Amino acid sequence: MRYIFINKRLSMIYTAVILLIFSIFYVFGSVSLPTSTTANRKIPIYRVNRDDNKIALTFDVAWDDKDTEAILDALDKYKVKASFFIVGEWLDHYPKSSQLILSRGHEILNHSDTHPYMTKISETEMSNEILDCDKRIFNLTKKKLGLFRPPYGDYNNSVVSVAESVDHKVIQWDVDSLDWQDLSAQEITKRVMDKTKSGSIILLHLGAKNTPEALDILLPELIKKGYKPVKVSSLIYKDNYTIDHAGMQISN
Repeated sequence: MRYIFINKRLSMIYTAVILLIFSIFYVFGSVSLPTSTTANRKIPIYRVNRDDNKIALTFDVAWDDKDTEAILDALDKYKVKASFFIVGEWLDHYPKSSQLILSRGHEILNHSDTHPYMTKISETEMSNEILDCDKRIFNLTKKKLGLFRPPYGDYNNSVVSVAESVDHKVIQWDVDSLDWQDLSAQEITKRVMDKTKSGSIILLHLGAKNTPEALDILLPELIKKGYKPVKVSSLIYKDNYTIDHAGMQISN
């Protein structure tokens, strides 16, 4: 019994010493604990590292088209070109509005074909959602710009990998207007003005209650502050770039 007691006591001492040594090394950086797999995480473009005050206004389009002309009129009034991430089915349901967006000089980009949560479908279905929407866009625009925004901003490594495999960059946003929550025009404007920086990608929506009114306040404020709204395809870097842990696209 005494032998067993001594062994147990020695074992406890050895364990305590090992833990103490490990703690010392950890504090001074000689030992690194395993971390989450952030190094392997695929991150979309949320913002672009620019110092020229260029920004991008982007509109997600999946609902009705009632405010299309009002939004386009506001953009025209301040000579702003924007990017419209449109669901493929919407293009078919609203061909006149689709053509109007294009004829006013804005770009139409991929927002999936049927607006699913991309992380809840198979990789084959992900690919089909992107490629089917691409076909509808190409039929209208005769262009393939290769930019994709997942519905609801919902993505994981598989979504980004599949998009990349079909030659698409995934575009998110760093400024959410929250217009879809029916904020007032003044609240939308304040949110955007408070959060916008050079290189920002701003999220707005067609079909949100107060977006057209907000644009009439927001656009002159952005321009007055020196921001230069451009299409998102003109804001991002096409190649020779990295994306940091926060989704900042940085030119190499």
